[in-house]
Amino acid sequence: MICYSNQDVNLIDDRPTFYRIVKRRSTEEFSGLPYVCTLLQTSLWVYYGFTKPGAILVATVNIVGTAMEIIFVALFLIYASSPRKRVTTALLVALLDVGFLGVAVLVTHFAMNGDVRINVIGSLCAGLCIIMYASPLSIMMMVITTKSVEYMPFLLSLILFCSAAVWSVYSVLTKDLFLGVPNGVGFLLGTAQLILYAIYSDSRGAKSKVQGLEDGTQPLIQPVEVHENDVGVKNKIESSNNTDTCIHVGH
Repeated sequence: MICYSNQDVNLIDDRPTFYRIVKRRSTEEFSGLPYVCTLLQTSLWVYYGFTKPGAILVATVNIVGTAMEIIFVALFLIYASSPRKRVTTALLVALLDVGFLGVAVLVTHFAMNGDVRINVIGSLCAGLCIIMYASPLSIMMMVITTKSVEYMPFLLSLILFCSAAVWSVYSVLTKDLFLGVPNGVGFLLGTAQLILYAIYSDSRGAKSKVQGLEDGTQPLIQPVEVHENDVGVKNKIESSNNTDTCIHVGH
């Protein structure tokens, strides 16, 4: 789906997070801002899909996303780790998901008509979408700095790439600039993530070995397995053991 293709990736990535929140009955140090912003974004895309003729697919897909984001935000309010965090999240919901969204809908619906309305709504959606698509940039910089893809899962990068590619093609077929621009950006970012993964994927195994040496879980010298047919090697080992025994006795 449009920009929400990126949010589909986030939903896949966030399921363990919310399972942890529900299990521990606390949001701990997690922030609710990304989910509040995503709820605003998907809600605007639903409005865009119903406003523009022939864009019902956009609305349908984002209705599902909106429903899931409402559940996520509700969990943040229910399991807020502190009263202050609950109040902060509630204020963000009131300001962005109710206030800003309400003003945008009312102004575009009653003060604008035809293509002007569609262009304004589409611009809002595309702008928010590009911001959301740009969120993985910090992770990409971390990969380059640490030369490790430990915090950039391959599956999420692949889904981002494929989803943005499909919706970019869809935007070309439907001649929808507001779908094409953000998903074009998402396609480029997805491609960059896959390239980084190809470059630095081997470093994750090396990093794990180094960490194993540091914490003692990885032996510095790996044990050598001697095959039954390696008679020469076995004789050398036995001879070495006998020599060590003689030295120990003589001493």
